[in-house]
Amino acid sequence: MAERTLISAESVTEGHPDKVCDQISDAILDDLLSQDPHSHVAVETAATKGQFFIFGEVTSEGYSDIQTIVRNVVRSIGYTSSDIGLDADSCGVVVSLSEQSPEINQGVSRLTGEAESAASREQRYEAQGAGDQGVMFGYASDETDAYMPLPVHLAHRLAARLALVRHEGIVDHLRPDGKTQVTIEYDDAGNAIRLDTVLVSTQHDPEVDQDWLRTELNENVVKPVLAEVLPDSVDTSDYRLLVNPTGSFVLGGPAADAGLTGRKIIVDTYGGAAHHGGGAFSGKDPSKVDRSAAYAARWVAKNIVAAGLAHRCEVQVAYAIGVADPVSINVDTFGTEMPGLTREQIQAAVRKVFDLRPAAIVDELDLLRPIYAKTAAYGHFGRDLPELTWEHTDRVRELQQAIDQVKGLTTVLMS
Repeated sequence: MAERTLISAESVTEGHPDKVCDQISDAILDDLLSQDPHSHVAVETAATKGQFFIFGEVTSEGYSDIQTIVRNVVRSIGYTSSDIGLDADSCGVVVSLSEQSPEINQGVSRLTGEAESAASREQRYEAQGAGDQGVMFGYASDETDAYMPLPVHLAHRLAARLALVRHEGIVDHLRPDGKTQVTIEYDDAGNAIRLDTVLVSTQHDPEVDQDWLRTELNENVVKPVLAEVLPDSVDTSDYRLLVNPTGSFVLGGPAADAGLTGRKIIVDTYGGAAHHGGGAFSGKDPSKVDRSAAYAARWVAKNIVAAGLAHRCEVQVAYAIGVADPVSINVDTFGTEMPGLTREQIQAAVRKVFDLRPAAIVDELDLLRPIYAKTAAYGHFGRDLPELTWEHTDRVRELQQAIDQVKGLTTVLMS
C-alpha cells in the first residue's frame, strides 16, 4: 500500500496579539526608513491587556512619534473599543528605545558621504559586514503558483479572507483576532492529493450562534478560497471543517493573550515545510541578515524552481558578524533536480548569479524602502505584491545560462 502523509500549517490574522506586535514594530521601522533610509532599527513590541511596550535599539536621523504609530496600527486592525478588549485611543504605550550598540554598529558600518561616492561597488559591498552571525533559510516549491508549500499558502489565504470579510462587513459580528489551519494529505511521491482538515477560529460578538457562524464562514471564507487556491488534483470531497472547536471566542487579542514581536516565525515563513534559522524579521532593518538574507535565500530558491532546475529547493546561507562574504552557502534540491543535473551544479550556478553579501542584497532587492509593514501579517513569502522584490523571478535566464556554463565546464574536466 502506498504511504501517505498528513502535513499541516497554520496562519493567524492581523488581530492576533503576536501579529499586532509585528505590525507595530514594522510600522515604526517603515516610518524611520522613510526619513532616513540608512536607519539601523531593532524594535520589539510586547502587548498585554490595554498596554503596549516598545523597546529596542535605534540609530537614525529620523524621529518617530511612537505613540501615534501604535494607535494608528491598532485602530486600523479594528481594535477600537474596550468592549472588544482593546481601544486604540485609550490603551497605554510605554517606550524605551536606546541607540544601537557601538560594537554592533562597527560591524555593519558602511561607507558614507564622500567615501561612498568615491568607492566602487565592490568596495561598498566589502565595507559592510553582516549585522550578526546566523543561519538563514529560503525555500520554494512548484506545488503552487506562488512557489509556496500548499498547506501554509492555503492557511494564509484563509486568514487574509477572514480579515477581509470582517473589514468589508460581508460577515457580521466578527472581531479582529483569529487563526486558520490546514491539513493536506500527500502521496509517497510528495504530491498533494487530498484536503483533510480546515480549521478556522475567530473572535466574535457575544450574541453569535456558533452554527450560524460556521455556515457564514464556510460560504464566505472557506469555499471561495478553496475554489481559488486548490488545484483540481486535490480531492475536497470529504474534508473536515472545524470552526471555533472550543465554542465561544469572545475575548481575544492582547486582552486574552500576551503578544510579542517575532513569535510567529514559522507562520512568517513556510509553515514548517523548510528549516528555520531562528531569527525573526519584524522590526529589523535590512542590515540585519536575519531579515535580508532570509529574503535573499527565498529569492534564490524561487528562481531555481522557476527556472525549472528543481521542483523543490531549500537554500541555506550563514554569516559571521562584521564579515561581508557568507560563511557558507548550501543548496538542497531533495533529489528533485532536473534529469542530468546535479545539486552541486545548481550550487555552482547560484554562486555565479547571486551576490549574497549584505550590502549587495540590500542593493539588488532595493531593501532601504518603507515596505515592511505589508509583510507583517499573512506571510513574508508567496505574496503577489510588487514591493516584495525577493518574490521576483528575474534571475531565471541567468541561472539557466550559468547552468549551461557549469555543465560545459564539467564535460571538459571529465574528458
